[in-house]
Amino acid sequence: MHKYYIFYKPYLTISQFSPEGEKVTLAQHLPGLAKDVYPVGRLDHDSEGLLLLTDDKALTNQLLNPSFAHKRTYYAQVEGAITPEAIARLQNGVTISIDGKQYLTKKAGAVLLPQEPTLPERNPPIRFRKNIPTSWVAITLTEGKNRQVRRMTAAVGFPTLRLVRYSIGAVTIDGLEPGTHRLYNDEVKRLLLD
Repeated sequence: MHKYYIFYKPYLTISQFSPEGEKVTLAQHLPGLAKDVYPVGRLDHDSEGLLLLTDDKALTNQLLNPSFAHKRTYYAQVEGAITPEAIARLQNGVTISIDGKQYLTKKAGAVLLPQEPTLPERNPPIRFRKNIPTSWVAITLTEGKNRQVRRMTAAVGFPTLRLVRYSIGAVTIDGLEPGTHRLYNDEVKRLLLD
């Protein structure tokens, strides 16, 4: 029987168990996991949200293989009042730089959220600047280039201030706090690949 953990990765935690300098690792949040349980993909040190950990190698391959194009939704708080034109560009694909090469992102879901999503406070919070508004955008990708959401929002002129992966397929972080997890059975595979 495989194990599936949905973990809310906190800000400034790295997506690995092995130490790296003074950085907080998954081992500090999830002590005692079986040695064959690994994170599927990663979230950057300065990103938060849903991280799947499992010992199911077939599922890991399916989620990481670009040909399966599974959906992942991120909530991005961006600097400035984002425009409909910028949202349209995010939806249609923007050119970003990956390893020094120009890359046109695939079409993505991108919508302006009418209000700030209900998320736990970030610690430390983003720096508040009274004269600069922020916007929240939900971006759904079917690909996963390095720091892709941040590169995309910067490319349309609205840099990301806070980034939270909200869901993979139909599995969300609803009900979780940063640093907590939920254990699932095999049934989660259907939800992840939804």
